[in-house]
Amino acid sequence: MHATVRVLIVAVAALLMLVGLVAIAVGQVASGLWTLAMGAVGILAVAFERTRYRSESAERQAGSPGPGGGEPEPPGAPFRATDERFVDPTSGRSMRVYVNPDSGERRYHAER
Repeated sequence: MHATVRVLIVAVAALLMLVGLVAIAVGQVASGLWTLAMGAVGILAVAFERTRYRSESAERQAGSPGPGGGEPEPPGAPFRATDERFVDPTSGRSMRVYVNPDSGERRYHAER
């Protein structure tokens, strides 16, 4: 998700939470709780949103995803290419699966 969209979602969610708190303060408890919950869902969605096929380390670095939503470059050691491949339904790109034999962590990279 683009950074501007994330900021917009968080701003709207924070506004919803503020409106919910005001509604609760003036006695509209049911609608206030509902609005407060919707704002919280928006903030949680942005906080836990994850780009498809990305490793945790790539997510922490916040770099651009590679083609097909996977890693921008094939992962190096200790990852090994597997025979497993699939076509990403959104991009139509052929994705290769890499695995770390020690931890079982999987990473994905679009084949050319």
